[in-house]
Amino acid sequence: MHPLLHTKDNAGCEQVMIALEECHARGFLWKALGMCSNAKEQLIKCLREERVKHQTMNRTEEQEKRARIRQKWKEIEENS
Repeated sequence: MHPLLHTKDNAGCEQVMIALEECHARGFLWKALGMCSNAKEQLIKCLREERVKHQTMNRTEEQEKRARIRQKWKEIEENS
């Protein structure tokens, strides 16, 4: 499995990654016949859910940060 998949950001998908790695370890023929397709689809869905969750969290944090900055500028303008 790609080393970047095994990060703290994808901890929720660790079991699915392990299942896919175990399936791939069975050999080329197992993969070529599509026996790992279900595990791969599950991993793709899981990683997408994790990405969407992180995007939402980052967007919320950025909006809060911008609101704090606007508030500080408002306070500065009022005190000037």
